[in-house]
Amino acid sequence: MPSALPILYCDEHLAIVDKPSGLLVHRGWGTDAVVAMTLLRDQLGRTVYPVHRLDRGTSGALAFALEKAAARALHALFEDGRASKRYLALVRGVPPESGVIDHAIPNKPDGPRVSAVTEFWRLATVDRFSLVEAEPRTGRLHQIRRHLKHLGHPLVGDVNYGRGEINRLFRERYGMHRLALHARSLAFEHPQTGAPIAVRAPLPPDLREPLARMGFASELLD
Repeated sequence: MPSALPILYCDEHLAIVDKPSGLLVHRGWGTDAVVAMTLLRDQLGRTVYPVHRLDRGTSGALAFALEKAAARALHALFEDGRASKRYLALVRGVPPESGVIDHAIPNKPDGPRVSAVTEFWRLATVDRFSLVEAEPRTGRLHQIRRHLKHLGHPLVGDVNYGRGEINRLFRERYGMHRLALHARSLAFEHPQTGAPIAVRAPLPPDLREPLARMGFASELLD
């Protein structure tokens, strides 16, 4: 695990970091000694407040508030769908060129199903595996992973919703030992100033290199 997190944006109210795959956001989701919340707290020397979630296996842009008022405002902003979050995913098969998945899913383990909506675009296909950009309009548990499986195109590297033989193939052939999901961009209005905030998290080597070895064009990976 890293000793510090790459910072994509920071001011006195909030910080956005680039989380690596394999790192939990906070200890409430597991017993890991090192989590993103404590790493950033120690890095900045102040209390930080997580305002949305990324799964352990998902890398990319992750926002924290640096004060309670900003935490309340940011949490409401994300809950209300006023933040634009774009993800890059590698899936099995060839989904439609674009579409909207409107399919209710649980928002917590064993919870009731609630409304969930994801828009997606197919970017390219190599050997019956496709790069997809996905934008969730709601923020449900494992939403993109569940929705793409519902569409019939599960993510590569997904041990919960994917296929074991595909995951093994990618470990052996391409050295991919992670979930193929990356939070590529995050945009919203600053909760205090109203100024537009937009960040982009570059693809990390543990995802970019396997995709390049597969033959996906470099402009899709930059």
